[in-house]
Amino acid sequence: MEEYLQMSETVAHEALNTFCECIPQLYHKKYLRNPTQTDIQKIYEVHEQRHGFPGMLGSHDCTHWAWEACPVAWQGQYHRGDHDGPTIILEAVASFDLWIWHAFFGMPDANNDIAMINVSPLFDCLVNGVGRDTSFSMNGVIYEYIYYLVDGIYPDWATLVHSFTCPTDVKR
Repeated sequence: MEEYLQMSETVAHEALNTFCECIPQLYHKKYLRNPTQTDIQKIYEVHEQRHGFPGMLGSHDCTHWAWEACPVAWQGQYHRGDHDGPTIILEAVASFDLWIWHAFFGMPDANNDIAMINVSPLFDCLVNGVGRDTSFSMNGVIYEYIYYLVDGIYPDWATLVHSFTCPTDVKR
């Protein structure tokens, strides 16, 4: 710390803490929130115009981050065989403009995409039937629920639309 930043470790930690406290204050109203009904309509319109996906609220995926400072007692809960050390999993949903409006860090033993989706609060509103109106129309049919674009590992749920990894013809 001292050589690279030319400041003591204490001052560097204080600066980092101040930075971390300021981020929510600066960006909460615009970015660190769920989309409003107006946001949802804008996302729908742009996805349909640019990509031909009416009713899609964003792309959903999970990624692993190496957790080098993971406490030794917890490492078994955050370890996966295909990674060298403990990782924490991040679930995120991003819209067309790369607004990451949903981010959720995993819990112990939620070390893959399927386990993560089962503990995530993203679908709680659908499960509990308390979500806001996100209906959309396609080919004259009104659909009640939003959907997310995902890769092939996710379950076959109505709100998850799988992408084609290897297009086999012009239509796909």
